[in-house]
Amino acid sequence: MDKKQRVVKEAAERRNEILDVAEELFVSKGYDKASTNDILERVGIARGTLYYHFSSKEDILNAIIDRINSSLISRASTIAADTSIPVIDRIVMTIAALNVDTDIGHEIIDQVHKPQNALMHQKMLHNLIEGIVPIIVRIVEEGNEQGIFHIKYPAETVEMLILYSGTVFDDDYDESEERSANRIKAFLHNTELLLGAKEGSVQQAMSKLFK
Repeated sequence: MDKKQRVVKEAAERRNEILDVAEELFVSKGYDKASTNDILERVGIARGTLYYHFSSKEDILNAIIDRINSSLISRASTIAADTSIPVIDRIVMTIAALNVDTDIGHEIIDQVHKPQNALMHQKMLHNLIEGIVPIIVRIVEEGNEQGIFHIKYPAETVEMLILYSGTVFDDDYDESEERSANRIKAFLHNTELLLGAKEGSVQQAMSKLFK
């Protein structure tokens, strides 16, 4: 039993090592230019070992996406569970925690936004929504109980809010600063309407977060 557990642990460590190296290469060379040979050379393993863990470079990218999603959801979950933070501040902070703020994160986002990776983008979004919606719904229900929010369909409303926020804060938009600022103002205003929150309350919470 001990030997079996040790082998499983070594396999998990090797898998994470491959992902770590792949992340570095995808950032330094770009996903398209980085090859499985580059990964093999950097990790120092045989091709068979790589294919034991991943079937292709796309499979590696999928695993990195899953790991990024898990990290974002874990960060958001920690914030959401802190009941010492007021409800509106907490929901704003939880959604803000879903923002990718690393080089590899931005590289992955660039990749999934490419037309040929539409299914990958859909999977990433689906998995993120599946993991984060129940977390934010608990905050929303707490807000309903306190009379801060007035939401008839919590889960559906939160899903709409997450999808909406992903569009608003998408860096792919090529627009003026004024247009970008207006989109954010509209997002905050419409978020208050979706939540049934007091006018200006979400704006105030956002201002505190980014002051």
